[in-house]
Amino acid sequence: MALRPAPAPGRPTGHPLGPPPGRPPGGAAPPPRATAPPMELPSVHGALLCVALPALAVCPEHGQLTGDGPDGVYAAGRRLLSRCVLRVAGREPVALQGRMATADRAVFTGVLRAPGAPGPDPGITVERTRSADGTERITLRSAVLRPLRLPVEIALGTDLADLGAVASGRHRPELPATVHGTGLRWTGADGRSVAVTADPPPMDALAAAGVLRWEAELAPGAAFTVRLRLREESGRSTGAPGAGTGRPGGHLFAEARAESDDPRPGELLRTSVEDLRALLQRDPAHPADVHLAAGVPWRCGPVTAEALWAARMALPLGTRLAATTLRALGRTQIPGEGPDSGRVQGPLRDAGPYLPPRCTGIESTLAFPAVLAEARRWGLPAADLEELLPVAERCLDWLRRATGGSGLVPDPGPGGPWRAETQAHAHRAALLGADLLDACDRPGGDALRETAGRLRERFRHEFWLDDPAGGRPVAARTPEGRTWNQLGGWAAHLLDTGLLGGGRYAPGLLDETRTGQVARLLGTPALDSGWGLRGLGTKEPGHNPFGHRAGAVRVHETAVAVAGLAAAGHEKEAASLLRGLLDAAETFGRRLPEMYAGEQRTAGARPVPHPAACRPAAVAAAGAVHALLALAGIRPDAPGRSVSTHPMRSAPWGAIRFSGLVVAGEPFAVRVGRLGLGMVEEAAEGLQLGV
Repeated sequence: MALRPAPAPGRPTGHPLGPPPGRPPGGAAPPPRATAPPMELPSVHGALLCVALPALAVCPEHGQLTGDGPDGVYAAGRRLLSRCVLRVAGREPVALQGRMATADRAVFTGVLRAPGAPGPDPGITVERTRSADGTERITLRSAVLRPLRLPVEIALGTDLADLGAVASGRHRPELPATVHGTGLRWTGADGRSVAVTADPPPMDALAAAGVLRWEAELAPGAAFTVRLRLREESGRSTGAPGAGTGRPGGHLFAEARAESDDPRPGELLRTSVEDLRALLQRDPAHPADVHLAAGVPWRCGPVTAEALWAARMALPLGTRLAATTLRALGRTQIPGEGPDSGRVQGPLRDAGPYLPPRCTGIESTLAFPAVLAEARRWGLPAADLEELLPVAERCLDWLRRATGGSGLVPDPGPGGPWRAETQAHAHRAALLGADLLDACDRPGGDALRETAGRLRERFRHEFWLDDPAGGRPVAARTPEGRTWNQLGGWAAHLLDTGLLGGGRYAPGLLDETRTGQVARLLGTPALDSGWGLRGLGTKEPGHNPFGHRAGAVRVHETAVAVAGLAAAGHEKEAASLLRGLLDAAETFGRRLPEMYAGEQRTAGARPVPHPAACRPAAVAAAGAVHALLALAGIRPDAPGRSVSTHPMRSAPWGAIRFSGLVVAGEPFAVRVGRLGLGMVEEAAEGLQLGV
């Protein structure tokens, strides 16, 4: 399902999955290329998005689909229904409320005055429930003390347009309808058809107007219900869970729950897990493999680096998603013996106003062995590890070659620049990769540790700018000595080290003193907006609260900062960022966009979403899980048959209990008391427990 009409700000650009056009299999990959500037995308943040990929419904809050803008019901990126307008007795209901009931279902409430009613009170309640696959239930309930006979009509239409055309404003006229069974049917120029059927059957169907009609007889207190079902020509439902190979279902994630003195963490965790399930999609060529779409509605294409980061942050919910995501990415690895062999393919992504675009393939290559190593700690089955280990070894071979004589990883290669964030990913990959190779009796662990040591030494020497305030990390530098010193959310990745055996964290790029300085900087008002971590500090030239890499809050970076700060013992800064994230989630109905404006929080203000941000988004939903679980500090070592908890001693949300998690393939639950003491309440048999 590829819903992306054009690259949006900060989005990857370039070739999709598979070998780039014009390159023979096994040959060296050409440097990734950026494409044309992105177009303006219509905002969907005021809409209710029902998601169960490959099905999607974009609904205005009033519930009527009028055919304007991107509203409609989609399947695999094609709009199957653009218009669904209800009228009762010739009038549209007065819309009162639209809300999400679950990730894939929205409920709309409206009212009508009964014909001839003397007062202003509405006598008829109209409730509509619409699902992502276009299934809709419309119920009229009467509170009038006399029988009513009301004409009900539903006007339907579609243009069968691609979402890319809809997003760019290239609207096509609606297709003519024909009467089909108990409803209507439309056929496009390519022969594809879609039909809407109704239960009970309508009394009249006007194909020319696209209208279905009923006469509703309502006794006092009675209800009248119409059910609509949207189906493609094949007869398969557009997106019902479990239908064919369309929906992976929710079995990949555990039923994680959080119970605390403050109900908001539990609500955010529940909604985030629902959104992750809704974003699951299959690899069309390999239906057994499932990965997360980067985000809805604009980024539901092939597996991306964001899908891998999201799978990593969702490891406490189970390891199967990580395994299938790694498998899908592994198929894009460049084969052969050339300089790029072992690198995962990926397009360029804009890196903000200062730095040139970066390569998402390098990001994925460095993440691959680290995620595999951490998935093993959480309990990845041996069969998955055995299958994926050779791919990780090729990634690590590429890493050793990429560092070359410099000891640093250029991004994009071969000319760079050397980015601090990329060095953090490379350092983590080397240490976790060495640990993984040693555990699997594979050679190369010592060489990787030497690579990590050289990288760490050079980073500490060349990526730190001393000043009277204690110094700051350097964002990037070139081999010629040019540096970029703008401080932003990227610094959070310097605190993200990864788990080794026995619940130990890998050494970081920075020493303890500089780690403390980075923690202090992340907690300053220049970076902590009150809603989360800004991509660029307010004191930096070019700061833009809506800049995706120039000041906007990115949920992924904020979640990484929360977990890294908590693990390093800087709980004050971690709690502040987590509080901002939790408060922002509340204003967004607990469905966080991937990024929102980094404007300073003030009394009565609300965070503003980035116009091109996806919502729901994989890294935002998984990031919420990652940040919340930092409260418990779970450190698993399934191969070593142990698990420990290192909770935040400050207990910023009072007592909290996490249950329904998965460690070593079995349910896991942990409680953190009001004094910050952790206790494992449920774990796999035979695990040694520690606090």
